[in-house]
Amino acid sequence: MFESAELGHSIPKDEYVARETELREALLAAQYELLNQKKAPVIVLIGGVDGAGKGETVNLLNAWMDPRHIITYAFGDPSDEESERPRMWRFWRALPPKGKIGILFGSWYTEPIVQRVTGHCKTAEFERYLQDVNHFERMLVDEGAVVLKFWFHLSKKSQRKRLKALEKDPKTRWRVSDEEWQRFKHYDEFRAISEVALRETSTGEAPWTIVEGTDPHYRYLTVGQVLLDALRTQTANATPRPPRLSVVPRSALDGRNLLNGLDFSGKMSKKAYGQKLEKYQGRLNLLTRDPKFANRSLIVVFEGVDAAGKGGAIRRITSALDARHYNVIPIAAPNEEERAQPYLWRFWRHLPRKGRVTVFDRSWYGRVLVERVERFCTESEWLRAYSEINDFEEQLTDANAIVVKFWVTVTEDEQLRRFQDREKTPFKAFKLTAEDWRNRDKWHEYERAVCDMVERTSTESAPWVLVPANDKYSARIAILQTLCERVAAAL
Repeated sequence: MFESAELGHSIPKDEYVARETELREALLAAQYELLNQKKAPVIVLIGGVDGAGKGETVNLLNAWMDPRHIITYAFGDPSDEESERPRMWRFWRALPPKGKIGILFGSWYTEPIVQRVTGHCKTAEFERYLQDVNHFERMLVDEGAVVLKFWFHLSKKSQRKRLKALEKDPKTRWRVSDEEWQRFKHYDEFRAISEVALRETSTGEAPWTIVEGTDPHYRYLTVGQVLLDALRTQTANATPRPPRLSVVPRSALDGRNLLNGLDFSGKMSKKAYGQKLEKYQGRLNLLTRDPKFANRSLIVVFEGVDAAGKGGAIRRITSALDARHYNVIPIAAPNEEERAQPYLWRFWRHLPRKGRVTVFDRSWYGRVLVERVERFCTESEWLRAYSEINDFEEQLTDANAIVVKFWVTVTEDEQLRRFQDREKTPFKAFKLTAEDWRNRDKWHEYERAVCDMVERTSTESAPWVLVPANDKYSARIAILQTLCERVAAAL
């Protein structure tokens, strides 16, 4: 793969100066058109061997264009805050919003390649990570992002020459550390592993561009032209990609489903409720204070029909926890900042670090529930969301998170009774909105969406727990008991 890049490309200075002027003018114009349209972000990944001109190229792009609308991140070793969350957390935080250009040094490729070369990552784990990267980049492209990936290459001889030249110059000596020379000693291993990574992740949605790093003129013009072509294509209102085909979930032929088959007859006395509440709150408190929990995190997801009692259940959970160690994240319609990012971005930003608990009151399942039913997204968007959500939750559990998902529901008659009770009670009236009544009118559409959601996203590591909640006491105890059992099993 790399041999084709080592061709000794060279561009005379006069030709370079003429082409540079034309290119930078075109890039600046295309950048402002991207900014004005705000249709998509452009994500530029910079990788490759040390000394191949990555830094100089990025500096030049910032000089050619308006740096106020370019977000540049350089990723080193994960910080303590980053290492306590799923591996991709820090990259999600660095994604540029629509209309902006994000340049990511190192990105999500550096760590797995280094880990594989140094023997800290086995072949199977490396291959799985590359597969996860393909899923992630496909999701970014499906969300409208433009993903450009540049790999800067030098031969072993050229890299040694380049590193020595940088080290000899007092102005650039700081750029060559012992780490660069240590990596140079493993040049052949890095090259072999990098070839595997590039071959497996150069996809139709996000192909790699290999840039020969020997001649700076060739390097700068190559990267600049590829970026310009991508910007022009994006801003020219090109025909959108056809949606990826998926099977539309089917309805049961007999009209029965997993929701209307739930048993809502359970009852619990107030006395029994008080005893069990104290028991399970105490147990949950002890479990989250267990030394083993310091290496885990707990993510609790609440979804359900309106007036099913989610808020009451959440309050019984948080009452058992140290207020310094949990967050409750209420999810409403996305704001302007969130709409400028991929759908899952606003959930990634709230993930807890190890030893902490986060409760989501509504969650990422809004895409396959309310957005699907209310037509706030396209069919292709909510269909592909099933696999994107499963990938997301798999990354959470791989990072030692305990993911517990509750669907809390009541019967239609019980919901109506609770709505009417809220209308009559002044201190409850604020809970009832016109939207709640509109949702009720679409009860059966939501029911079908929920059944599809559970069928497609109830996985071994993050199964759905369906909670019939006509009786609030028994529902709250069932939720607390399930939480205790899941956390205890994980520890």
